[in-house]
Amino acid sequence: MREQAIHQYIHQFFLENSCRILEKSQDHLTVQLTIDMDKRIMNRPFYWSYVESGGVEANPAQLTFVTNPTKFGAPMPGERIHFGSPRLHQLFQVTKEQGAFVQLYEKPEFNQNAQVTLTPWLGVNYKITYSSDRTKEMLYSIGMNLMNGAVIDGFQESVRKLELEPSVAPNTFYLPYIISPIRALERLEDVMDNVVKQDDHTWMEEAKQREVRDLRVLDYFYTGVEDVPESYHMEKKAIEEQYETTIRIEIINGGLFYLQTSLL
Repeated sequence: MREQAIHQYIHQFFLENSCRILEKSQDHLTVQLTIDMDKRIMNRPFYWSYVESGGVEANPAQLTFVTNPTKFGAPMPGERIHFGSPRLHQLFQVTKEQGAFVQLYEKPEFNQNAQVTLTPWLGVNYKITYSSDRTKEMLYSIGMNLMNGAVIDGFQESVRKLELEPSVAPNTFYLPYIISPIRALERLEDVMDNVVKQDDHTWMEEAKQREVRDLRVLDYFYTGVEDVPESYHMEKKAIEEQYETTIRIEIINGGLFYLQTSLL
């Protein structure tokens, strides 16, 4: 499921940034970057300086991302992308820089003459990070119906299949929300808190055990030392900080979605 969440995220990311999808499966994705996206993520300032100053034809990069390499019989050429990988964090950062909130409307079916009514949803993509000396990250996409308060998981995957536009189509009416987006966001935060509470937290105890082990090793090296040097206290503090356990819930992006399609 983690691989699927990453795959869905990067697929949507490049579509929304006008990058052509050249090849795809459930486990890999090949994209043709735009000039703007190449400049943002490929770190080629000298190349682009050469192109723009010399009038050379631009050649933005093509990238292949492999989200689940175990599905291929032979090594799949491309960039392995996973939770914690620098590339995925880079895409998260680009999303934040571009703006984390959208407002989109579902486009009615072609030649539909009857007035169409759209229902408001709040969709939010979250990242949960469990950290100690090791890090575990997970993506969640949650949506709430702003008319009746119903909550669904996998919201981004559901709306990805729909045709959405930034403006309302003719002969289309959208319902005013009953639940305010701020109130809905508070309720979704409660949902994410429950996700964390119900998760397996044996990793905390395992981190504590590794901390105790390393502190014992440190104490062993200073056994019999009457005047403990400052370096001992510095190393002890470093070990304690290394194994400190933290849980962080972050919003990656989100938005208001007015939908004709029922997601329930």
